[in-house]
Amino acid sequence: MRKNEEAAVQARITPAFINGMDVSFLDEIEQSGGTYSDAGIQEDCLQIMKNNGVNSIRLRIWNEPAGGYCNLERTLVMAKRIKELGLHFLLDFHYSDKWADPGQQSKPAAWAKLGYEELKSAVYLYTRDVLEALQAQGTLPDMVQVGNEITPGMLWDDGKVDGEEFNHDAQWERFSGLVKSGIAACKEVDSAINVMIHIDRGGDNASSVAFYDRFEQLGVRFDTIGLSFYSWWHGTLDDLKHNLKDLAERYGKEIIVVETAYPWTLDKSAGHTFVIEKEELLHEGYPATPEGQAKYLRDFIAIVKEAAGDLGVGFYWWEPSWIPSKQEWSVGHENNWSNLTMFDFVGRKLPSLRF
Repeated sequence: MRKNEEAAVQARITPAFINGMDVSFLDEIEQSGGTYSDAGIQEDCLQIMKNNGVNSIRLRIWNEPAGGYCNLERTLVMAKRIKELGLHFLLDFHYSDKWADPGQQSKPAAWAKLGYEELKSAVYLYTRDVLEALQAQGTLPDMVQVGNEITPGMLWDDGKVDGEEFNHDAQWERFSGLVKSGIAACKEVDSAINVMIHIDRGGDNASSVAFYDRFEQLGVRFDTIGLSFYSWWHGTLDDLKHNLKDLAERYGKEIIVVETAYPWTLDKSAGHTFVIEKEELLHEGYPATPEGQAKYLRDFIAIVKEAAGDLGVGFYWWEPSWIPSKQEWSVGHENNWSNLTMFDFVGRKLPSLRF
């Protein structure tokens, strides 16, 4: 922790196994009038989740997003709600004003003209300032992601390692330097913060090993391996099982599948648009029904625990609450995820949200 007399030591919440939910859209949904219910009783979404066994909440943070959600101001509000319920809190730094993922890792507009050394400093100062603001109100995250799905690097092009032009030793040094700046800020604010490094290749062992081997060689010191696993993009549950087992044995670090989801319907009769809308994209053995979704989650959790053993410490469902409560969203596109939630189109709890 930083040497600051006013910085209070905050108790760490560490569930034995994380049943986590990413509810980064929840703030916007509620502001647009979206509501949630369990067994016919309308209630706060986070309370419903806690009542059903959820013990951790993940939020993304963008630097200066155009829509005004997922910024520091709104993150402070949401963090209070999370901690008031006694839940574990994971904060996901995208280091961008919008989505950062394998297809895009754009710099925040305010950092666009910075040189590399200035960029490292900006990562450090921004990370530190956000965490200190959360610490000051007693809501410091228990875990922090330095970057989101950073398999191809981050803060392109300075930290890009994707493609023949960028995938070389010098560029990996630059990328790792940016990540190390974020990690250093986390550990200075509070050395007990658990730092996760998150990539997207949950079912791709070769790519996962190549990435984490590089970080090991470059001396990137972090606590937890984070993976995304969506079966239509990343392979089968058997692929996930093999990767988890190998990563646990190879690196000896705790592992969290920090993003997963599965559809509960393919019925578009209500006029909704789905990113997953075809039968051929489903995983064998798991129909797109509420029961099929629940079965997927049960089997998925069993694999995380079995394959990684004691090092398989949890998961997060990506955007379980993103119901279609409005047409236009701050992220600049429609909601194509409403059949991958754990609530139906009008916010009624689905069977999968029972742990």
